[in-house]
Amino acid sequence: MEHDACERPAFPPDAALVKKIITQSKTVAVVGISKKEERDSYRVAAYLKDHGYTIIPVNPQADEILGEKCYAALADIPFAVDVVDVFRNPSVLPALADEIVALKRRPKAVWFQLGVVNNDAAQKIKDTGIDVVQNLCIKIEHARLA
Repeated sequence: MEHDACERPAFPPDAALVKKIITQSKTVAVVGISKKEERDSYRVAAYLKDHGYTIIPVNPQADEILGEKCYAALADIPFAVDVVDVFRNPSVLPALADEIVALKRRPKAVWFQLGVVNNDAAQKIKDTGIDVVQNLCIKIEHARLA
């Protein structure tokens, strides 16, 4: 099944869940982060870092982003993260969901950024007990709650 950015989340984000993720998380792996400062993924990660979060960039094309060691894949991160923040095309989310559920150290939550929706991938992740938010910007939600 082909997915596109117009797909609506099967389960809309719950305000209490959004608040819990933002207030209880400390480490955020940013999948699909760009080295380009003008990209949303870079700006969101920089914002989170400026607000006290530990950022773990995940991009196979970079060694370091925002002064942090970059990992090629989630499985390469040698410690647990609280949130996986996803800036990827919805079409690659089924493979990413498989990667996430196969992790030895699973995150507490997975956050698909604005425009990133794939209900099948989200459900697969959610079925393992990991909280999932789709189609919201973690930066916007953090600023709204602050």
